[in-house]
Amino acid sequence: MADAIAALGGTVPGAPADAGAARSRGQGVFAQLTRSPSGFAGLILVVLIVGMSVLGPLVVSPPVSDVNLAWNGPSGAHWLGTNGSGQDVLKLIVRGGQVVIFVGFGAAALTTVIAVAIGALAAYFRGRFDAIMLQITDIVMTVPQIVLLAVMGAFFQLDSPVALAALLGFLTWPVLMRSIRAQVLSLKEREFVEAARLLNLGTWRIVFVEIVPNMASYILINFIIAVTNAIYALAGLYLLGLAPMSGSNWGIMINDAWTSGAMFNPLAVLYILAPVAMIVLLNLGLIMLSRSLEEIINPRLRDS
Repeated sequence: MADAIAALGGTVPGAPADAGAARSRGQGVFAQLTRSPSGFAGLILVVLIVGMSVLGPLVVSPPVSDVNLAWNGPSGAHWLGTNGSGQDVLKLIVRGGQVVIFVGFGAAALTTVIAVAIGALAAYFRGRFDAIMLQITDIVMTVPQIVLLAVMGAFFQLDSPVALAALLGFLTWPVLMRSIRAQVLSLKEREFVEAARLLNLGTWRIVFVEIVPNMASYILINFIIAVTNAIYALAGLYLLGLAPMSGSNWGIMINDAWTSGAMFNPLAVLYILAPVAMIVLLNLGLIMLSRSLEEIINPRLRDS
């Protein structure tokens, strides 16, 4: 493979000789990210919120209900006040991010895998398979997502984070699939792909070992964007009451605050603002991180 590509004047994507260069590029991207104020701030935001959500339940005890403390305002004992059940809002915030983050990243991972697999194969094979996949994509894109999510949530028992992640992941892949398809249509005409065909390496290896790794940076940026979309979609499901209300997370807090009229109670405003702020800050950090990564990775944006 290496000899054939060298004869064509190309390089071998993912070859062992390039492993050191790949590590160097990764370190270079991180170094540039630390020099970008917005990108580094986004990275810090994401790390802090994800770290708090993952480690918080291990060190913070579950909040105890006490009706005598219902709707108390902020105090030294309860920094963000209490909810209608007398539970400490700060503890709910610290312990309530795991499900939201799991569903967001899980749905984005599923969306990315489906989009990359279908988009890459459709572009490589073309013909009938490509036409069928494009038709399915058009159908899914035509249906309003919020309406489809509402219908699916009403008809199916979404009683676990895995089910929620699967639902969101299966409904949000078409846009990325079209982008991946366009990228592969361009890459499949490159010299290293032609060399791989001449060596008869097989379709799966050509597509997923030779072509797809060349889109790694593009896929990473779109994965981050997919996380933000999934988190907002999940918040919408909770607000509409279509997601399971068992347990405790930021989405359930928003629904409970909305149904209990917290926005009309001056002492309870933080109960609805705190989970909204956490979701907004997490997504803001992800967006800032993705924008900076795009500027660092894309030479045209970096040079402009």
